[in-house]
Amino acid sequence: MKVSTNGQVSIPAEARARWNADRVVVVDLGDRVVLRPLPEEPVGELRGKYRRGLSSDRIRQQSRIDESARERRR
Repeated sequence: MKVSTNGQVSIPAEARARWNADRVVVVDLGDRVVLRPLPEEPVGELRGKYRRGLSSDRIRQQSRIDESARERRR
């Protein structure tokens, strides 16, 4: 694959058809570059994917409860 003077490359038609995507993400891994198809709604695709533990709302709520308890003990 040749890189143009503008830094452009052509993705083979077979790969474009398999991905069925018109946008890609370029990931630089240092010794190689990876192209990944970008979903129609990238943020929506990530919802819940990395969820671990309590939500930020629940953490804030617990923090307020803890702070109120400390204030009452004073």
